Amino acid sequence: MGANYGMGMGMGMGGLIMMLVFAALVVIPFWRLLPQYGIPNWLALFSIIPLGALILLWVMAFRDKLYGGRE
Repeated sequence: MGANYGMGMGMGMGGLIMMLVFAALVVIPFWRLLPQYGIPNWLALFSIIPLGALILLWVMAFRDKLYGGRE
């Protein structure tokens, strides 16, 4: 068939480190911002999932309207 030339099927340690760095770059801002909106900061862990980050952004943006605040 074809030669593999050392390209493994796995991600390798470099890819894992890059994923952890990316996760930290996404989670840390949410961890700092969520308490300012009255949301527990541990929910920032859901921002690792793109849909979770999108939901958290919407909740932060429209939190005052959800609870009958000013428009």
